[in-house]
Amino acid sequence: MTGRSEDNLRRRIIETCLGMNRLGVNQGMAGNVSARLGDGLLITPSGMPYDAMKPADIVFLDADGQPHGERNPSSEWRFHYDILRHRGDAGAVLHAHAPFCTTLACLGREIPAFHYMVAVAGGDSVRCAPYATFGSQELSDNALTALDGRKACLLANHGMICIDRDLDAVLALAVEVETLARQYCQALQLGEPVILPAAEMRRVLEKFKTYGKQPAGS
Repeated sequence: MTGRSEDNLRRRIIETCLGMNRLGVNQGMAGNVSARLGDGLLITPSGMPYDAMKPADIVFLDADGQPHGERNPSSEWRFHYDILRHRGDAGAVLHAHAPFCTTLACLGREIPAFHYMVAVAGGDSVRCAPYATFGSQELSDNALTALDGRKACLLANHGMICIDRDLDAVLALAVEVETLARQYCQALQLGEPVILPAAEMRRVLEKFKTYGKQPAGS
């Protein structure tokens, strides 16, 4: 029997899935979402429509990656498990087949520093991980490498991954990264965008350490 906080987290995962489809970050049953729970994680089930999901359909993976629940976990459970195991700063993982991110990923292109907001993902680019078969350990390893020092990456010929402290933050980040991908694709239609120099991106990244933070008590 799940506790109230776990049941709420299960519901929030479903809301996040519905939100990423509503906001155009994902379509249909593509994509998957997870959130840290104790030493394990909760993750969306495999091949189930989001609007049909109930809290009990969300699968718990324990510290050893073993599933518990009524459903099979997402086919991409490996990179969710590996990311949350290796990235202590992450509380949630979102994977989507976002249209513009996927367009760039199918070209093997990263998102460079064409706009200062690229820093929202933690660096001066959103890297594109090399292709590997979905659900494989190789894909998970490639994603972890691409996410080193970053909160988002593209997956070649596949889609995108975002990580952040919680479900609200990871959905907001996914919207930002997809918006950047769309803007970059549009800029490429007119020519090769001007890339901001490394020194400027270092300044932006430093400013982003306090970006959006308000004084205590405000």
